[in-house]
Amino acid sequence: MKKARNINWRSIFSLKSITLILLGVLFALIGLQGFMVPNNFLDGGVTGLTILLTGLANIHISLILLAFNLPFVIIGYKKISHTFGLQSLIAMLLLSAGMYFIEIPAFTHDKLLIAVFGGFFIGLGIGLVIRGGGVVDGLAVIAHYTEKKSAFTSGEIILSLNTLIILGAAYRFGIETGMYSILVYYTAMKTTNYVVEGFEEFTALNIISADQEIIKATLVKDFGKSISTYKGERGSLPGSFNIKQDCDIIMTVVTRLEVHRIKKAIALIDPHAFIFVNSIKEVNSKT
Repeated sequence: MKKARNINWRSIFSLKSITLILLGVLFALIGLQGFMVPNNFLDGGVTGLTILLTGLANIHISLILLAFNLPFVIIGYKKISHTFGLQSLIAMLLLSAGMYFIEIPAFTHDKLLIAVFGGFFIGLGIGLVIRGGGVVDGLAVIAHYTEKKSAFTSGEIILSLNTLIILGAAYRFGIETGMYSILVYYTAMKTTNYVVEGFEEFTALNIISADQEIIKATLVKDFGKSISTYKGERGSLPGSFNIKQDCDIIMTVVTRLEVHRIKKAIALIDPHAFIFVNSIKEVNSKT
């Protein structure tokens, strides 16, 4: 545990991390200033709460954003890791400074365009910052920490909190703005998920085939994949229920981009192979 608490300065100041965080903050600024803030649209999270409270006090939005995010940075620093907390602090300071010093005119006042493109740029920014090792919205910190302490997933926690924020938007800015804010949140969430997990989303490929040995060799030698097998039984088809054979069910973990190529290669070996796919949230291996 002590090792996880140490600050990894190499990670914080790596070119990849800095680039991803800078790009993430830039896209978040475009989404906020170019689409959402001028039109009182929310995406949920601390950012949405900040927009909701803007105008109630004579304080610049960047200062409210920073003030609301700082407690979550402290939680992330103490409860998750020091490196994560510092990277999140850097991202949030950059976002607040950008909101204060950089002015981006509103690109459009069309509500549908605001909801779609505002959500897209916000989601893209959040996703890139996460890929850089931090977060740009404090709500993600509390959700990440609470997930370990409760039976709810981080997605369920964020959804519950954001529902309250969007209800606040509907109360203050009107039902129509509240409904469009739901679209903003949905677009941002989907974009963030794709940026964080999209190209690296893992899939379990399960194959049942009469040519199991050839398929095993193809997966290992041609695609460089590790495989696992478990014993099964193929057959029991309509019209031939009593015909059964023992077989190895082959399982391998691939990325989403590899699924089509591997399925195509298997089809050339055995056009009648039975393949089923499972989505995987996380893969952890020491080998």
